[in-house]
Amino acid sequence: MIKRLLPLLFLATSQLLHAQQNDQELKALILEKDSLFWQAYNHCDIEKMMSYFDPGVEFYHDKGGITLGTADVAKSFKDGVCSHTDSFRLRREPMPATCKVFPMRKAGIIYGAVLSGDHLFYVQEKGKKERAEGLARFTHLWLLKDGLWKMTRVVSYDHGPAPYINQRTVTVLPASVLKSYAGSYKGPQTTEMVIKPEKAILLMEIGGKRFELYPEKEGFFFSKERDLTFEFLRGGKLVIRERDEVAEELEVIRR
Repeated sequence: MIKRLLPLLFLATSQLLHAQQNDQELKALILEKDSLFWQAYNHCDIEKMMSYFDPGVEFYHDKGGITLGTADVAKSFKDGVCSHTDSFRLRREPMPATCKVFPMRKAGIIYGAVLSGDHLFYVQEKGKKERAEGLARFTHLWLLKDGLWKMTRVVSYDHGPAPYINQRTVTVLPASVLKSYAGSYKGPQTTEMVIKPEKAILLMEIGGKRFELYPEKEGFFFSKERDLTFEFLRGGKLVIRERDEVAEELEVIRR
């Protein structure tokens, strides 16, 4: 009995290993094609982008609606994100940890794959620093037709703002230095903002709410929640910047 089971067990194990190997090869192939497609997207190479779509592609977007066929998909890119490439462009970047490939089989043979994950979109504007603008999810159905892999269904959804990822480093400042920034400040948009030292940071109180400001260097603080910086200048001036652009300038009114 055992002698008859051993060949069956070996065959089943061999088939499983072969399927796993095929799955890994498929994953590498789909991720490579996805990468090449988005390279074309980042450079607004519409002709190259269209080469990865099936002529009858169906594109579903939770903000832009339904677009059918490569002709209309190409037009949507030409009239949309690729309409002003000299002054504005989007750059897409995947979040690798979220990207997964799922094989599609019939009678044990792979005929397609589903690729899903999350990706970030960065805005590139002439004369400005690139910024992360949006986060979305995607699901792509790739099918193998006549020996060629083509995207046949695209679902782009759950669009929202990009999460802010702080990359600044906190520096420890003497308590006496932190105390020198304390006071009430007023600006064109802000009636009153109170700055208080709190242990190794500053607390900003405005509109009944409190926010933590962390020192990067003497006279320069930042928020960990948003891309906001606070620069204290001589003479009691406080400059607030968002994404490196001046948002407001305030003056100290009370120490």
